[in-house]
Amino acid sequence: MEPESTVTTCYRHTKVECHVRCTRCDRYICPDCMREAAVGHHCPECVREGARSVRQARTAFGGRITTVPAVTYALLALNVLAYVAELVRPEIVDRFGMLGAGLAGPDGGHYVWQAVHPPGFSAEGVVGGEWYRLLTGAFLHLPPTEGTFGILHIVMNMAMLWNLGRQTEAQLGPLRFAALYLMSALGGSVLVLLLAPDSLTVGASGALFGLGAAYYVVSRRLGADLNQVNRFMAGLLLWLLISAGLTSWQGHLGGLLAGLAVTAAYAYAPRARRSWVQAGACAGLLALLVALAVWKAAALA
Repeated sequence: MEPESTVTTCYRHTKVECHVRCTRCDRYICPDCMREAAVGHHCPECVREGARSVRQARTAFGGRITTVPAVTYALLALNVLAYVAELVRPEIVDRFGMLGAGLAGPDGGHYVWQAVHPPGFSAEGVVGGEWYRLLTGAFLHLPPTEGTFGILHIVMNMAMLWNLGRQTEAQLGPLRFAALYLMSALGGSVLVLLLAPDSLTVGASGALFGLGAAYYVVSRRLGADLNQVNRFMAGLLLWLLISAGLTSWQGHLGGLLAGLAVTAAYAYAPRARRSWVQAGACAGLLALLVALAVWKAAALA
């Protein structure tokens, strides 16, 4: 009778002889499968299982901690790419800028809205079913030779996004930051629709005012230097007043208010139900903004 073989092989590579066991599951593992552990070695499956069971660190507001502000970079890239597209095809501004109600003429021109309009004219803007304008307008900017600021419009906005975005995204986490930015942009567009529906507006300013409001709320919640925070907020509100005669103050104010509402929910949600309260607040604000937009579009038609 032949003696029983004492050769042991790796459970993943059955042709490889080995003599080391995983200290967690006690299975034999070869050098390729060994993963350093606090005591001995673990197999790949136990390493993955252990990673799933480790509680992931979160920001003070429940967001995922990240060292790279990927959402801020993506928003910067989208704004710059949209601006390049404008330079190549200027008609993009008229096609995708925020407009509540206007008329497209048979000659290709754009005219002031009239609910009862002559034959050959068609409705354009939100009232004409172009709902995408509520967001696309926030990624466009003034052409280099138009408006009060020209190319400074996008330069100043991108500088503000670079400074505020990285800091705010680090505090809130990517998902919450992205929701804040989009809700602020939407809030600015909806207030434009409500108060100045016949004005064509472009720019990320509404969303950036929302980020400014978020910086204020987050800083106060975390106990930052209030002198610096209050000076920042005073400067932001002063710019809101100064720019009222130069830009769309409705978009600025709408973004500011939406940003305050979203960030207040982020900052003061009960810890035990934090994610649900935060998501519910965003959903509630979204429903309100959509309802206001639908109501105004119906009233204009």
